[in-house]
Amino acid sequence: MASRTPEGASAVLDGLKTYGQAVLRGGDGSVRQIPAGLYEMRVDGGGMLQTYGVGLAGHAQPQARYTESGWSGSPLAGNGEAGRIRWILEHSYPQLNDLAGLAKAAGAGTLTAESAAAGTQVAIWRLADGAQVEAADPAAEKLADYLQRAAGRLPEPPASLALDPGDVSGPVGTRLGPVTVRTGAQSVSVVPDAAAVAMGVRVVDAEGRPLTTAAHGTPLYFEVPAGTPDGIASVTVRGATKVPVGRVFTSEVPARAQIVAGSSESAAAATATALWPAAPPAPDGADAEAASATTSGSGTAVLGGAAAGAVTEESPQGERLASSGSSAATPVIASLAVGLVVLGGLVVLLLRKRPLDEEDPTP
Repeated sequence: MASRTPEGASAVLDGLKTYGQAVLRGGDGSVRQIPAGLYEMRVDGGGMLQTYGVGLAGHAQPQARYTESGWSGSPLAGNGEAGRIRWILEHSYPQLNDLAGLAKAAGAGTLTAESAAAGTQVAIWRLADGAQVEAADPAAEKLADYLQRAAGRLPEPPASLALDPGDVSGPVGTRLGPVTVRTGAQSVSVVPDAAAVAMGVRVVDAEGRPLTTAAHGTPLYFEVPAGTPDGIASVTVRGATKVPVGRVFTSEVPARAQIVAGSSESAAAATATALWPAAPPAPDGADAEAASATTSGSGTAVLGGAAAGAVTEESPQGERLASSGSSAATPVIASLAVGLVVLGGLVVLLLRKRPLDEEDPTP
């Protein structure tokens, strides 16, 4: 089936909001100064996100559109340091607003929001890209070193809202599913698409009751009435929840991916699709007769090996015919053979008589 549809939140990048400076050293010996810190994103449907950049290859552009993604669909795919990056996000600014306590843990003297954001971003870049990058502010640099040393590993966070699996299929006249709701939202709305409504396909629970709302763990089913032609339909669930720290947002430019460091209550959505084939058409004409013959349990007028088996099971006479190789056509074949023998004899007599007649002299 088609690839998974997007799940969770979508957003537009507002830009870099809280930041300091960093020094990037290139492999060619070049040195350049770049901004490092927190971005803000506006979530479609309502909500705000704070994010850090994942990659160093390009700078995120304001007003670029982003979609929530798992690590496997982002620049973190296959990166063994991804779990450590999430640990840094959970144990630094803005998740830890106690800047004095964070500075003390890092031995960084005094931290401002800007230097804390810069130090956190530098630590993330080092793990995500293996970049040779340092924070320009000494306190921020000490924070970056501390976070890189202390980072443990955390598992990938779940989507803010997802349907699992995203695709189901099956025959008409049944319930297709289940599709399970995965979310941190207290409740989500359940809305079948126009195609489902037009074909009479309902989204129901395990008992067949129509669903308009659901919660985490709720199983959904597509109930496809018997006689429905080939088709496809979908259901969308929507709700509001915080996007988990460590979720990635990707754009058309992979190098500009963002990773969530903080979230307000934000709108999220997920879609699942159902596909069903119509029942195969019943055979007709000669095909129907052949199908009937091969599935018949009687010993009447049936051709082929299966028929012989049917006769053998029901009739002792059939057993004798089957074992001797005889059939109902045997008398006809015998009569034809006799006729051919008689005809051959007459021909031989005529051929013998003709030479004798030629030798007889005329008186």
